[in-house]
Amino acid sequence: MEPLRILYEDAHLVLCVKPVGVLSEDSADGACMPALLRQHYRAQGKPDYIATVHRLDKAVGGVMLFSRRREITGKLTAAIAEHRVTKEYLAVLRGTPEKDSDTLTDLLFRDAAHNKSYVVKRMRKGVREASLDYTVQGRTDGLTLVRVRLHTGRTHQIRVQFSSRGLPLLGDIRYGSKAPCSPALWSHRLALTHPVTGKPIDVTCPPPDSWPWSLFAE
Repeated sequence: MEPLRILYEDAHLVLCVKPVGVLSEDSADGACMPALLRQHYRAQGKPDYIATVHRLDKAVGGVMLFSRRREITGKLTAAIAEHRVTKEYLAVLRGTPEKDSDTLTDLLFRDAAHNKSYVVKRMRKGVREASLDYTVQGRTDGLTLVRVRLHTGRTHQIRVQFSSRGLPLLGDIRYGSKAPCSPALWSHRLALTHPVTGKPIDVTCPPPDSWPWSLFAE
């Protein structure tokens, strides 16, 4: 596994890079980000309290935020729930959107038993509104790189909203695109106001320098 990459840290919180294939929440076998962070801080002789305050799918990598103090966890969780944390992603789509930038709004139903979400036409039990903005960043060989800003945080939201428009994320087998890679989705940027100091925190991390991201390298 690649070395732990810390992008910002203080006594209250830490922003780091979650590798593709690593769970974002605690797991019994310990192969997860909270366990890796606790191990990191124990090795430094520092307090090892870590709490997950938002999630990334196992197959998705990039910037994540974690709490380092119990009394901060609720504040960070509330900031996420109230959309006071800016989340931006990069995604590679199979196909090209009609518009270079747009807002996508849908009703999503989550089938928890099969861990899959669907776009539906009417509100009912288990359905929630999902909204995001996207901007095209590049095109090549029938693929499109987009920057996405989430307004809501629904399960598989980016993946299913684009797939429902015939633009599945490259490599996202669950939503209709076979390719020799994991779903081409990367948590690129997180920005928030520090819950204690009130100062702005804004961190970014580029995707790996590997296919398909390397197709769009400048």
